[in-house]
Amino acid sequence: MQKPPEQPPSSVRIVPAAREQEPILANLLELYIHDFSEFHAVELGQDGRFGYKDLPEYWSEPDHHPFLITVDDKLAGFALVKKARGLSGDDQVAEHSVWDMAEFFIVRAYRRHGIGLAAAHLVWHQFPGSWQVRVMHSNRAALKFWQRAINTFTGHYVDPISIERGGKTWTVFTFQN
Repeated sequence: MQKPPEQPPSSVRIVPAAREQEPILANLLELYIHDFSEFHAVELGQDGRFGYKDLPEYWSEPDHHPFLITVDDKLAGFALVKKARGLSGDDQVAEHSVWDMAEFFIVRAYRRHGIGLAAAHLVWHQFPGSWQVRVMHSNRAALKFWQRAINTFTGHYVDPISIERGGKTWTVFTFQN
């Protein structure tokens, strides 16, 4: 029988990332993309880095929000939130504007301790309205995490939809805050 996760420290925080912290986020994105490369084909650049070309938009676009996640004032991950077009499960076309958890990452040493769950809930509380969370269908651990995080946040089961984009199947959770 698996031991239940420890209670997350009460000091889990999401901190808006300042422009001068962009290099910190870029470093964390390298770890995230490395983990993600197990499920999605990504290529290293000539400089040995994956890169994340959209990162500067998080300081130039009004509906883009970068956050650092900390535990006991130690860096533990990040969240990138933006306004996006919501997806319809039937015709896969944009139907309305929603908050989108564009990217979310918890450093491995902090996983399975409730820290990601606490951080996701803190993010959702910051932005009331409609939300979507997209997960690559092949990323089974992430699917399990997001189903639990969303269900505990909403207080009920949220039935996701599946969509196909670029030859990959994505699971999309939509819910209201």
